Amino acid sequence: MAVDPDVVESTEQLEVPEVPELESSSDLRHRRLRWASTRHPNGRPRRSSRLHRLSLGARLKRHSTASERIANDISSSGENKGDDVDVTAASLPHRRVYVNLPLPPNDLDENGQPLTQFPRNKTRSAKYTPLSFVPKNLFLQFHNVANIYFLFTVILGIFPIFGASNPGLDAVPIIVIVTVTAIKDAIEDYRRTLLDLELNNSPTQILANWHNPNVSEDNVSLWRKFKKASTRVSIRFLRFLKRNLGGSKKRREMDAKDRRRREAEAADDDHFSDTDIGRTMTLTTVQPEYTDHRISESFQMHEIRRSHDVAPGLENPFDNDMATIPEYRRPSIDLTYGNVMDYSRDIPGTARFKRSFWKNVRVGDFVRIRNDDEIPADVVILSTSDSDGACYVETKNLDGETNLKVRQAVRCGSHIKHSRDCERASFIIESEAPHPNLYAYSGVMRWSQHNRADPSSAPQEMAEPITINNLLLRGCTLRNTQWVIGVVMFTGEETKIMLNAGETPSKRSRITRQLNINVLYNFVILFLLCFVSGVVEGIEWSKSDNTTQWFEFGSVGGTPSVDGLVTFWTGVILFQSLVPISLFISIEIIKTIQAFFIWSDVYMYYEAIDYPCTPKSWNISDDLGQIEYVFSDKTGTLTQNVMELKKVTVNGVSYGEAYTEAMAGIQKRQGLNAEVEGAKALRQIIISKEKMLQDLQSIYSNPYLNPDKMTFVAPHYIADLKGESGQAQAQATHNFMLALALCHSVLTERVSEDPPVLEFKAQSPDEAALVGTARDVGFTLIGRTQRGVILDVQGHVQEYNVLTTLEFNSTRKRMSAIVRMPEDNRIVLFCKGADSVIYSRLRQDGQEDLRESTAQHLEIYANEGLRTLCIAQRVLTEEEYELWSKEYDEAAAALVDREDKMEIAADRIERELTLLGGTAIEDRLQDGVPDAISLLAEAGVKLWVLTGDRVETAINIGFSCNILNTDMELIVFQVSAGGGLEEAEQKLMEYMSQYFELKGTVEELEAAKTDHSPPEPTHALIIDGDALKLVLDDALKMRFLLLCKQCKSVLCCRVSPAQKAAVVKMVKNGLDVMTLAIGDGANDVAMIQAADIGVGIAGEEGRQAAMSSDYAIGQFRFLSRLLLVHGRWSYRRLAEMTANFFYKNIIFTLSLFWYQIYNNFDGSYLFDYTYILLYNLAFTSLPVILMGILDQDVDDKVSLAVPELYQRGILRLDWTQKKFWMYMFDGLYQSVICFFFTYLLFYTGGFVTPSGLQLNQRESMGVFVATAATIVANVYVLLNQYRWDWLFCLIVGISILLLFFWTGVYTVSLFSAAFYGAANEVYGSLIFWACVLVTATACLLPRFLIKAGQKLFWPLDVDIIREKIHMGEFEYLRDLEPDQIGITSISVAMSKEKLDDNVATVSASNGSDSVTANSDGIISSNGKQHFI
Repeated sequence: MAVDPDVVESTEQLEVPEVPELESSSDLRHRRLRWASTRHPNGRPRRSSRLHRLSLGARLKRHSTASERIANDISSSGENKGDDVDVTAASLPHRRVYVNLPLPPNDLDENGQPLTQFPRNKTRSAKYTPLSFVPKNLFLQFHNVANIYFLFTVILGIFPIFGASNPGLDAVPIIVIVTVTAIKDAIEDYRRTLLDLELNNSPTQILANWHNPNVSEDNVSLWRKFKKASTRVSIRFLRFLKRNLGGSKKRREMDAKDRRRREAEAADDDHFSDTDIGRTMTLTTVQPEYTDHRISESFQMHEIRRSHDVAPGLENPFDNDMATIPEYRRPSIDLTYGNVMDYSRDIPGTARFKRSFWKNVRVGDFVRIRNDDEIPADVVILSTSDSDGACYVETKNLDGETNLKVRQAVRCGSHIKHSRDCERASFIIESEAPHPNLYAYSGVMRWSQHNRADPSSAPQEMAEPITINNLLLRGCTLRNTQWVIGVVMFTGEETKIMLNAGETPSKRSRITRQLNINVLYNFVILFLLCFVSGVVEGIEWSKSDNTTQWFEFGSVGGTPSVDGLVTFWTGVILFQSLVPISLFISIEIIKTIQAFFIWSDVYMYYEAIDYPCTPKSWNISDDLGQIEYVFSDKTGTLTQNVMELKKVTVNGVSYGEAYTEAMAGIQKRQGLNAEVEGAKALRQIIISKEKMLQDLQSIYSNPYLNPDKMTFVAPHYIADLKGESGQAQAQATHNFMLALALCHSVLTERVSEDPPVLEFKAQSPDEAALVGTARDVGFTLIGRTQRGVILDVQGHVQEYNVLTTLEFNSTRKRMSAIVRMPEDNRIVLFCKGADSVIYSRLRQDGQEDLRESTAQHLEIYANEGLRTLCIAQRVLTEEEYELWSKEYDEAAAALVDREDKMEIAADRIERELTLLGGTAIEDRLQDGVPDAISLLAEAGVKLWVLTGDRVETAINIGFSCNILNTDMELIVFQVSAGGGLEEAEQKLMEYMSQYFELKGTVEELEAAKTDHSPPEPTHALIIDGDALKLVLDDALKMRFLLLCKQCKSVLCCRVSPAQKAAVVKMVKNGLDVMTLAIGDGANDVAMIQAADIGVGIAGEEGRQAAMSSDYAIGQFRFLSRLLLVHGRWSYRRLAEMTANFFYKNIIFTLSLFWYQIYNNFDGSYLFDYTYILLYNLAFTSLPVILMGILDQDVDDKVSLAVPELYQRGILRLDWTQKKFWMYMFDGLYQSVICFFFTYLLFYTGGFVTPSGLQLNQRESMGVFVATAATIVANVYVLLNQYRWDWLFCLIVGISILLLFFWTGVYTVSLFSAAFYGAANEVYGSLIFWACVLVTATACLLPRFLIKAGQKLFWPLDVDIIREKIHMGEFEYLRDLEPDQIGITSISVAMSKEKLDDNVATVSASNGSDSVTANSDGIISSNGKQHFI
């Protein structure tokens, strides 16, 4: 550990001194062993990500010297390192927290204040404050180049030399854009501010009237006081508006809320009675009265949900009274853990726990947390309401998991119950520096142990290690525990939840990224127009042989060169409409509304968890329409993550009956009728289940058995349990179920009393399934005590003393529980885990036949798509356990390499195991998964499955969910044990040459990048994690990608989270394609963030993936609708809208440019200046925006029925540079028509009004051109729109009429100057209407003819489908809901319609056969049924 030299002298000082009588082997405490870093979703935190998070925090909080030291240390140590290098706590500076002890002099400054400044616990996610909003928002908005450009034009317009007629009106567009954006930002930030206020002002209890030596008094500066005052004034003003504008009902609600808040703040919460303090909490109950044959007294526990509480008058045999405990169950020695309380020191006794707020919590403070309260900071647990020091926390806000986790108080703080105890306690906590790993923490508590019996004796220095199990993390919620007292270790930005709250990678859609180059093209065109204007104007003014010398009284610049320069900048103002300032705000409005449509889609609403499709990133909806590769997790994503135990193998005998989706897939491959075979199997299962229930009833009337939820159907197992196959098999089946009931970390909660229903709270659904099956067979987990677990074993309730639990993690791939058996006082280690791990740890002498038969059974289970585990045990002697327990205690007490030492200790005891058997658990497919995958495949989307399951399991699941089919040849890519790059390269080249005749050249890869067609469904690649690690090497990566490109499906098995992300990046960057990753767990977060689009499944067990995603959905089947409907619509709408936006700008701007030809390019305005300002803002803005929001070529049902329409997005054909230039040239042509038709009308002379006035003045001519350009631009958008409904036609009409309205209203005012009366004069002339009509026709006719020819002779797919819709070929969709449309349902519906059209009966040519269809879409031929 890197140690601050001012704090300690050497690393060795952090080692924990030997603690006297730390823990004996006979300690009855339930101990847990956790490997912290391996529990992290992505392994240990990467150096780069931590550097990003901590450096961000250091920038935000410069006053936090601790954070600066962390960031500096990481940055200095992270140079020139690989991404996989871990920055552990040992490499970071540590901190010391002193409680009721003075700080040493070297930790104080010259004023006696602490040198180390810790960050405040007040957090802020809002960008702005009332004072900073205006300057900061303007600063951020003017990072946009278009905004800077228009601000520049406004500044230019102020100077009369550049010819702007009305500088005030020049600012209208930029003011409107900036104001709308500022309002949007203010609303968003106001919501964030409310959340910040709610969080920072959350109530908690802090020890008051007590000195905390670790922090200085909060001296608030004058500026900070001013900021606080401005914030308070703003909040009160907003509350005043809400109170007075919200009506009387709103006023009464706010008054009631304020009254409750004042009452709560006035309450003194420090009044716990001794009864309250002594009361503890439970999750467990024991309902039936029972007698332990080793405990003479009978007893009963009642449901109270509070741990170890006993009803009055009942005696609890699990309390601390040892009188009723047999001799063999008592501790062998008197356990002494020490006590941090110093009874010899005088205390004032004034400290009290007072109600305060999270923002006031500081490092070193004592806090008291009540049941159901959130944890305000990272807190070291000193004591809890549980006599054992245990408490339960819910970590849903951290990792998305809803199951409860157990945390333990430090042993030396168990005597701290009241505020006066906090005053007496004195200790030092030496802690590692803050880091983001949620599952790792190392610290040590040091204190001087005083002998209360002999106060004059010298105190003994003691220490106790602090692990992650002794730490409550900010954001967790305390559950089922009445209170916890702790000391604050980390606050604010140094808490683990804030260190993990690094910004999600910023994602911008592909179209948005490509728009930058198009905007740049417009700037180039603008420069050319201005440059030509400046050069020509300078040349014209330099001539002396024209009329300029006679009719002009000098130039503005005085010289031709200056005149040209002035004209250049005048052109910047004149042609400003060419730069699409409102394009980006229009796109943002469109994408926001598109996100709302996605969120509002009831067909993507998952009622089971009340969850709609939730967009987290609103600016990438168009990317949903261009996805070519989908990377999916299996468990919880394709499957339900609801585990059901189906089969077991015990002592070489297989038990259980089941029919899985994978079995159906196997039968399909064999050419069998899966539906018929499945129906037979289900009937047999029902019969077997009834027999099993009868046999169970004959053994024991299990009150906890629910027949409807029983998943393990094996009547032969019950028969063997009764001894029908001999005593040996009966004992084996008994021990097997007992192992399932004992080896776990499940908590229980009683849901109801009559009938008694227990709910299992497990850290994984697999554990709940195993414990649930044991309950069904009669081995029921009743609850937990401070010493172990209580089981109801076929009517006999017994307590099993669990000495140690070694928990499961992804590295160990196993879990163990060391249990003292009550029958014979044996110590037995039960272990469950992956078959490869357990088999490697079995004893070598004997059990060869059992190993072989069990392995065969597990292989069969895996082929049926079941998840397999092995169960084993080891009987330990007292001496073996004593020796190992001491080693474990030393490892658990270490500060340096604690996890590695604990791993070594666990590995030593989990050896020489005896195999008991194995289990097979089914994770059923989610509803609609096969149809959704088929739809995506028809759309040209390539689906890759990245899973941690075995190869065999993944293959069978692939068949069941239509990823694989019987016509595919499976390429299984595996390397031998210890194989290296050479073997992987050899296999890679062999497969490429053998199956696809490829050599892996650069030319072949470049050709693959341009080929977006789906591969032929002839091959599928299956690769395991070991082989994948090799082929992801830079030397083989591209050739492996080329091999995958040729395969219809790719399944990667046994992969880690890092490998998932690496595969996504390989495809994304190697093929330059749009990728989507979908998953449901924390191990999928890296993959989700690496893809262009990340989709999280908001499952019932956790939402870590959903919290890190761009879109969150409830079920995988919604993905097809998200892509094929909303994605395709969004992409096509935005692409068409963007092209039309550029077009409408070019037609208007170039009309101005053509006018410059006839006035020597001097920058004169053809239009009134208000036309230039309002053209983009009002006259043409709504139709093009509405196109991006509501345009629809086909409806959602047809989009799903014809998924091939999606392929246009994969090929990126709706937005290309070719399309951009086509629209630009179309605008060029139409600008020529708009100007020169009017010019040809006037160049020989003008027309007169009825009053005799001429119409050939500049302003009147401008009305002709502007009107034609506006009508053409809006009708052009209408022509390109697929959906012509009343709303869109109304908006187009209003936009056109708005020009006439403005001209009429504006020109009646004298403010219009030379434009005065133009509307009356122009609109009253017949030639105006004739000219506009002819001009509009000439502009739009070519476009109309081209579109008509394209649809008639070169139709797109969508054109053909629209014609088929018109012909009624999709009428069968009327009877289907959009969420019912899939490959199967479409086939059934089409067949039914065709059969109905043929009167549902067709006679064969010989007249003997007939074919009919029933209402279920099943075709019958001569009595034989065939499912469509």
